Amino acid sequence: MTRSEFITALARRPTPLPPEGIDLAVKTLINLMRETLAAGERIEIRDFGAFERRQYAPRHGRNPKTGESVSVPVRYRVHFKPGKALRERVDAGKTVDGAG
Repeated sequence: MTRSEFITALARRPTPLPPEGIDLAVKTLINLMRETLAAGERIEIRDFGAFERRQYAPRHGRNPKTGESVSVPVRYRVHFKPGKALRERVDAGKTVDGAG
């Protein structure tokens, strides 16, 4: 599901917000999550999961085209660990509306 599909799905549900408000709320949430992870902080949403930034050590790699040795700098990646309730729901194949 893309961000625009997500916003459209939220707009179809009964809510006091107009579609433009939902769009702004989703963009604000994503930006806040981006800033929080970039600062090295962890995001934990109970029953959903946790996002954290993980550091990967520098290493030596190879350029696949030339075979030349290259130095790969420190890398950071976002790691998501699903919460227990989310894991159970996904394993059971349940959807919000119960169809599935």
